[in-house]
Amino acid sequence: MPIKFIMSTATPLLTPRHVAVIGAGAGGLVAARELRREGHQVVVFDRGDQLGGSWVYTAEVESDPIGKDPKRRIVHSSLYNSLRTNLPRESMGFRDYPFRRKEGKERDSRRFPSHIEVLKYLQDFAADFEINDSVRLQTEVVYAGLDEGGKWTVRSRSIENDCVDEIYDAVVVCNGHYFQPRLPHITGISSWPGKQMHSHNYRTPEPFQDQVVVLIGGAASGVDICRDVATVAKEVHVAARSVEEDKLGKLPGHDNIWLHSMVKLVIYD
Repeated sequence: MPIKFIMSTATPLLTPRHVAVIGAGAGGLVAARELRREGHQVVVFDRGDQLGGSWVYTAEVESDPIGKDPKRRIVHSSLYNSLRTNLPRESMGFRDYPFRRKEGKERDSRRFPSHIEVLKYLQDFAADFEINDSVRLQTEVVYAGLDEGGKWTVRSRSIENDCVDEIYDAVVVCNGHYFQPRLPHITGISSWPGKQMHSHNYRTPEPFQDQVVVLIGGAASGVDICRDVATVAKEVHVAARSVEEDKLGKLPGHDNIWLHSMVKLVIYD
């Protein structure tokens, strides 16, 4: 049976909408690209000074290194300077925009590249799909609420202006969650007078020169940071639930890293 093509001048099923996207990281950028492909008008808000979200490195740390104080100065990035991806680049790219190797003086062509290369990939993505003009940097969304008419009031504040209210048809929240430290409950640790910090505020190993360090947690960041710190520290003791009993003791291949079971109690004498 021959195939017949029927042309229609009917109105598209999707009516163009005015959409606010909160966050200019990987999620926000791809959301903006897809929405624009469907003909919607998009504004992307990000309180940082460049797009990239959690892939933007800064040497700054929060005013409370452990992350308990609700009034602390918030720093969005959790990156440490030595971080590389723990996934190959082939599995990190968007489906129609592969994370290909790029040669050049400032490019990292390794299969497991540094965080800098991931940021460059996101910047390339935004440039190639012309998303930059839709992004408002250094602009924080302080309120988003739905009114009785089904519209969203989005209140934003930039470093140059006071708060501004705007009306949108929809809001897409892509602000991530890696800036909020998660802390284990360990009896006695809050009264221990020694230096404590969360990995969210770890950047470089130099502050731990010749010190004895206890690192709690054995996930990807714990594995990275213990080896990083061990380059300058006297001793590094890693305590984690994931450490099997037959693995306890000195870590093979490292003279100053020991593996322990999880810390249950901290006693200060």
